[in-house]
Amino acid sequence: MHVAMLIGALTKGGAERVLVNLAADLTEKGHEVTMVTQYKKENEYPLPDGVKRVISDITEEEITGSRIVNFGRRFGKLRMIWKTERPDVILSFIGKNNMMAILTSRFLHIPVAVSVRAEPALEYYNGWMRFMARHLFASADGVILQTRQCFSFFPEKVQKKAVILKNPINKAFFRQPYRGEREKTIVAVGRVDENKNHELLIRAFAGIAGEFPDYSLKIYGEGDQKERLQHLILELLLEKQAFMMGATSDVAGVIERARLFVLPSNSEGAPNTLIEAMLLGLTVISTDCPCGGPAELIEDGKNGYLIPVGDTQKLQEKMQYLLNHLQIADEIGENAAKAAAIFKPEVVYGEWENYLYSLTKLGK
Repeated sequence: MHVAMLIGALTKGGAERVLVNLAADLTEKGHEVTMVTQYKKENEYPLPDGVKRVISDITEEEITGSRIVNFGRRFGKLRMIWKTERPDVILSFIGKNNMMAILTSRFLHIPVAVSVRAEPALEYYNGWMRFMARHLFASADGVILQTRQCFSFFPEKVQKKAVILKNPINKAFFRQPYRGEREKTIVAVGRVDENKNHELLIRAFAGIAGEFPDYSLKIYGEGDQKERLQHLILELLLEKQAFMMGATSDVAGVIERARLFVLPSNSEGAPNTLIEAMLLGLTVISTDCPCGGPAELIEDGKNGYLIPVGDTQKLQEKMQYLLNHLQIADEIGENAAKAAAIFKPEVVYGEWENYLYSLTKLGK
């Protein structure tokens, strides 16, 4: 099977990581994978050996002063990629990419699966995009959603084509949970942007930093809010306890011994970082954010804790409680690892492979 994957770029984020993980697994199984991105940027996930990379954006020489002409040239270039590569199926991720995948492959007899990776109302953030998503997706051969809540955004004609597939998780996270004495750290991992709302975590940590002077807060990731959050850390006099760590290529290694993991996002699909932390046996706290991903993973008080979106006080209270009751925290972490076992690679990767096969004319 030849799978063409379409996404804007491979910059480090949850959706991009899912696609790269999936590409690696399919390649290992002998499938052909072509990764089509509009751009190639710095700080990208490396592609596994054997995966072909194709850039779909027009060159500087092809750019004109007309947005309409530029769009037409981008459209034509992407369509030519499909004609040249002739994949058995196209898998598209995120926003406008999904629309372009459907439109540029029309009448080429190549099945298309589109994947919505976040809260649909945010991924399709204006009236025009929402109209297109709700109606154009009915022309897709498959629609992949993150949670049950996502279905309500779409009309019945799209819901009938929609499935929920679990996120393919990097096999590095499937290890025995750490059993030794945990480090006195609270960690978060993710793109440092407004939606991830690391400000909430920093302010909540400021409320307990004096009570727990031996503890530190470490936030891993890059993004446009990093400088502002560094200033906030200085403003709150936390520079000796709170640190913006930047991106890491070894998430499992740097967080597996941490005491707490916090996901403070305003919205999430099925957050990779939360799944990964649970697999590692960390004690997790997450906002109960739309479109319901954390709530589908966490049974509040049993394998983690859910707090209202944006509630600094609740987050502070939960962290304070767990740091004062380490035995309970350990039990919560053990339960988290058991609950996250449903993401076993052989099961999840197999579901994706079988689904993509089902859309093609190939026999398995």
